Amino acid sequence: MEFKFLIIFALLAAAIILIFINKSELKYARVIVGNTSVKAEVADTALKQVKGLMFRKSLPENEGMLFIFDKEDYYGFWMMNTSIPLDIIWINKDMEIVHIEKNVQPCGILCPIYKSKEKAIYILEVNAGFVKKHGIEVGHFVEI
Repeated sequence: MEFKFLIIFALLAAAIILIFINKSELKYARVIVGNTSVKAEVADTALKQVKGLMFRKSLPENEGMLFIFDKEDYYGFWMMNTSIPLDIIWINKDMEIVHIEKNVQPCGILCPIYKSKEKAIYILEVNAGFVKKHGIEVGHFVEI
């Protein structure tokens, strides 16, 4: 019974998110990671952060999503209803990469949560393989 409730709740939440986020509200930031520029859709509201990259079928090369939070903290991410594998990069207030999860795979309902051991204020999601391809490592600095 509890499992059915979780599934129904997750589907309802996803539908509500899709209804309330308007494409005209999208903002973008240029993020320099290593020697590479990423065009990142900005997720700076709770609703945009919950939706993230859910239901996207693809992500163009050197594009991603930048999550911007109000304060540094330990933010966990999951891949619920995300269709594409991602690299996830946690960035602290000093613009230093403090954690990386590579090749995080899509997930349906019961998904693992990925979390940094260091506080971060920005999280950048890009296509899986981006980190390896561009030699990005913990300790590198980012420009936004």
